[in-house]
Amino acid sequence: MQYAQAQQGRTFILRLEDGETVHEEIERFAREKRITAAALIITGGASGESELVVGPERGDDRPIIPATHILGNVHEVAGTGTIFPDEEGAPMVHLHMACGRGDHTVTGCIRSGVKVWQIMEVVLFELTHVSGKRVLHPDLGFKLLQASDS
Repeated sequence: MQYAQAQQGRTFILRLEDGETVHEEIERFAREKRITAAALIITGGASGESELVVGPERGDDRPIIPATHILGNVHEVAGTGTIFPDEEGAPMVHLHMACGRGDHTVTGCIRSGVKVWQIMEVVLFELTHVSGKRVLHPDLGFKLLQASDS
C-alpha cells in the first residue's frame, strides 16, 4: 500500500451542461483554478452517446485492453472519483460512475467519454499539501496514482 496525507482546500460546486464531456470539463476547470488534486462526487444524467470503460477485455492481458460499453439511451448517474496530476503536471480525472435506466445498471470509468444529458452536478473538494501523481505503468498501459508519503 502507498499513502499520502493531504489537507482540504477549497470546495467548488459545478453544473455541467447538456452535451459536455465530463472529464474534459472538470479537467479544464481544474486547470483554470489551479487545482492539482481533488476528490469528486457527481450526479445527474448521461446521454446515450456516452462510453464507459467497464473492465479489461481479459484480466491477464498486458498491457490491459479496455472493454467499453456505450449507453444505449439516457441514464441516471452517480459517481465518485479523484483528480491528481499526470507526469507533466496536468490535472487528470479518474472517476467511476454507475449509470442506471429501469432495472439495468452499468458501472465503469468515464475516461472514454461520458456526455452530459441536460445537467450533471459535481462537488469538487480540493486537496492540498499532497504529492501524489499519476504515472504511466508500462506493463498495464495506463497511468496509476503514486502516493509518495509511504
